[in-house]
Amino acid sequence: MNFGNIYNFDAKLMALAEQAEKNCSDAFSGIDQTAEYNGAKVLKAFSDNRVSEPCFYGSTGYGYGDLGRDVIDKVFAQVLGTEDALVRFNFVSGTHALSVALSGVLRTGDKIVSITGKPYDTLEEVIGISGTKGNGSLMDFGIEYGQVDLNEDGSADLEGITEAVKGAKVAYIQRSRGYSLRRAFTTDDIEKMVKAVKTGNPDAIIMVDNCYGEFVEQCEPSEVGADIIIGSLIKNAGGGIARTGGYIAGRADLVELCSYRLTCVGMGKEVGCTLGMNREMLLGLFFAPDVVSNALKTSAFASELLTMLGFECSPRKDEKHGDIVTAIKLGDEEHLTAFCRGIQKGAPVDSFVVPEAWDMPGYTSQVIMAAGAFTNGASIELSADAPIREPFAVWMQGGITYTSGKIGVMLAVQEMIDSGLINI
Repeated sequence: MNFGNIYNFDAKLMALAEQAEKNCSDAFSGIDQTAEYNGAKVLKAFSDNRVSEPCFYGSTGYGYGDLGRDVIDKVFAQVLGTEDALVRFNFVSGTHALSVALSGVLRTGDKIVSITGKPYDTLEEVIGISGTKGNGSLMDFGIEYGQVDLNEDGSADLEGITEAVKGAKVAYIQRSRGYSLRRAFTTDDIEKMVKAVKTGNPDAIIMVDNCYGEFVEQCEPSEVGADIIIGSLIKNAGGGIARTGGYIAGRADLVELCSYRLTCVGMGKEVGCTLGMNREMLLGLFFAPDVVSNALKTSAFASELLTMLGFECSPRKDEKHGDIVTAIKLGDEEHLTAFCRGIQKGAPVDSFVVPEAWDMPGYTSQVIMAAGAFTNGASIELSADAPIREPFAVWMQGGITYTSGKIGVMLAVQEMIDSGLINI
């Protein structure tokens, strides 16, 4: 590391960071191998589906005959190992895409069972387990909700799943951890859940919230039995290029139902202009495997450095990742705030902004967020956020380049040093 004089890092911090990076060499090698495999998979999908200059042209109005839109769906489907995909810039967030998928598949009288415990905060009102009655949640439309809590060690309760899904239409899996300290689920974990579901109910639709998980491994949940997977393009799959959007991928019949919910029944995927967004969606996907590898390297480095400083981190550098997120238990609000402010100082955009906790829409606690990104809210770019509540852990993700991610993490530690909160 030869940039210490640029940022005036503490000399002891520089030495510690160099050792942390050396300790991550084996982890980095594995990450590179995964990126190489996924990069080849993406390149083959581009070739097989004849991506060409006309695919970049945008359409207006109804969007009839939009070549690029149709090719993007085919490319994503091949990359994700599914029959079909619905990839649109119209999805404003991962939660929006999940809401469309749930509303597209479920009908009055159906039951959804979340088999990985309580879902992410922003989905609570979508389902109807919080919020005002009559807002149009799934429960308002007569859809029943059930939940299988995780075991104490954060693993799935496979026996409980088999029993709970009997009679259910959808078995719902959240791959990433949300604001919890359990580990993210790998595709091996998801395969075991799929078997547990099919044992109890062979007809159940297995739906996976795949946000933060794309390209972390060499296969996706759809390749181990998931019927439908959903994600955001301002996370992994957009490669830091796509400015908005999301995807729903899976069985062709389910994707079609979801398309009817996004547009209207009878039109589905056949309409929807692209307004010149096709190029960046394709370019983002092309970059995604390498960008995800940078985020994973940033995660491993952060976990090792903060562990060496005495903080509890998950996952550790040598543990198998299910997503790009690292959870760091900082102990109190002061450490948490200092960490986020340091991450913000390392951002290429809005580095001068001082993060403060605020009442963020869709969350039950105040949230502090460091997010200086080229795309507003893009979690594939280095960010760190946390609800202001016990156990005062921060969830850090992203890093579209490893260098910027590493510097951001070091600035977070430097901020805690400068605030008198830690000594090296």
